[in-house]
Amino acid sequence: MSLDYLVTKEEVTKALRKVIDPELGVDVVGLGLIYEVTIQNEGLVLITMTLTTPGCPLHDTLVNGVKSAVQSLPTVEKVDVNLVWEPEWSPEKMSPEIRKLFF
Repeated sequence: MSLDYLVTKEEVTKALRKVIDPELGVDVVGLGLIYEVTIQNEGLVLITMTLTTPGCPLHDTLVNGVKSAVQSLPTVEKVDVNLVWEPEWSPEKMSPEIRKLFF
């Protein structure tokens, strides 16, 4: 697919900020759950992310929220989410603003 315009990482990140962890009430970017955003020129966006714990009961909710938020952007044809456990998530991965809310 040839596109004159590709979505930017900034636009993807802005969309991801709308995905809220229902247990914590904080967006997945601020929580530090998004590790990498890769945009391919075929309209494919690859998101590498983690969850706060491997047994997170909101696994499907968060992954589907990420896919839906990014898929809604112009020129995004497909979103793949790569869920990883290394590096392990910790509160230090939260943005400073979010960390202040909890500690």
